[in-house]
Amino acid sequence: MAEYERSAGRGLSWRALGNFFVLAGVNHFVMPRAYEQIVPPPLRGRARLVVQLSGVAEIAGGLCVFLPATRRPAGLALLALLVAVFPANVYMALAPERFARIPRWALYARLPLQPLMMLWAWKATRRRPALEIVAMPVEQPLAEPAPVT
Repeated sequence: MAEYERSAGRGLSWRALGNFFVLAGVNHFVMPRAYEQIVPPPLRGRARLVVQLSGVAEIAGGLCVFLPATRRPAGLALLALLVAVFPANVYMALAPERFARIPRWALYARLPLQPLMMLWAWKATRRRPALEIVAMPVEQPLAEPAPVT
């Protein structure tokens, strides 16, 4: 695959990633109760705060993906955020009775999606690979012409 095609694909990927997280973060404020319900029991007393903080983190991370200077740190921050919210997905899978409106298979299907999201955040925001230096054949110096005698 040509370097242009790889960088064009990565450009589309980080744009999609940024938009995804901005929209997901905004959704925390549009539908806070849905997110508050999936906060695991140890944090339930502060569910609203947890949802607001994660929403702000998603919006900020998504916006920072759009800026070349902050793209890499934003990707790492989004990776950390995805690790931090993974317990909510585990909680949903372990307590399906609390989420009766969601099919049980969907609760389990979310679990492998989180690592895929992590991979996406990492790959879409990593630095461009340095241009490969290809060894060019070195031409042998021309032999000195034989002296004419």
